[in-house]
Amino acid sequence: MSNEWPHDPDGEEGSEGMRKYGMAVLAKKLDEDGDFPLKAADFVEEHGDEPIRLNSKRVVSVADIFEHVTEGEFEDIVTFHKAVGRAMRAGGFWEFHPKAGESNIKHA
Repeated sequence: MSNEWPHDPDGEEGSEGMRKYGMAVLAKKLDEDGDFPLKAADFVEEHGDEPIRLNSKRVVSVADIFEHVTEGEFEDIVTFHKAVGRAMRAGGFWEFHPKAGESNIKHA
């Protein structure tokens, strides 16, 4: 573990041994029923220095991602995900870029 993070980016508080990345790690920090509405500033104050693993090589902080969030408050988890998704794309943190016609559906 790097000493710059408050917890191991790959531990249970982080990517769970590299099983979760990006938005999935952020979503673990929320209680869908109890945390909303949620102010972006409050979320950053509580979690800003925590690591978010984007892929097998790249880890950034919650604060790095939230520098690109334009909304000040999220009414529910859906608005949180949409706003953070836009921010991750705007900041170059989104790691999956499908090509036209591609699908993530796997056929048997």
